[in-house]
Amino acid sequence: MRYAAVLLPIAFVVSACDDMSHQPRYDSYEKSSLFPDGKALQAPPDGTVARDSLALEGALAQRPPMNIALLERGRERFDIFCTPCHDASGSGNGTVPARGFPHPPSFHLARLRDAPSGYFVSVITQGHGVMYSYADRVSPSDRWAIAAYIRALQLGGDAPLATLSDADRRRLSEAGP
Repeated sequence: MRYAAVLLPIAFVVSACDDMSHQPRYDSYEKSSLFPDGKALQAPPDGTVARDSLALEGALAQRPPMNIALLERGRERFDIFCTPCHDASGSGNGTVPARGFPHPPSFHLARLRDAPSGYFVSVITQGHGVMYSYADRVSPSDRWAIAAYIRALQLGGDAPLATLSDADRRRLSEAGP
């Protein structure tokens, strides 16, 4: 009992020693010897875009022109970010849903074929349902590239036979059912 009476005050004194709450720091506009220019507040690195900045909104609002390079970039990004859930054909039967997660909708549904390309960019940016936002992983230009590739998948999966060239029709007939 006597030891408890001595140890209890010592425990209180030791717990009161808190060097963590009094760490040295600089305020934003304070002078600093840490950096060569003498300022504590430093400019962000080149190419940095703040979240919700006007530059980011402008990049999302401006749809790039359609070309082969855009589709190839879209396919590459789609394979990296979208295929695990949506699979390579865009039907929603990827490896993630095969392991018990909810199946995403097929890109070949009429409502998604009729949706504007900006809808896919918006879903990539903000997320939808159980899909979380990919805004921190996929750049605005790559979001448009993925949307363009989704359009190519939709067209390829639902293309009327009349739109194919004679060579493509021959290859299809030779491949069989």
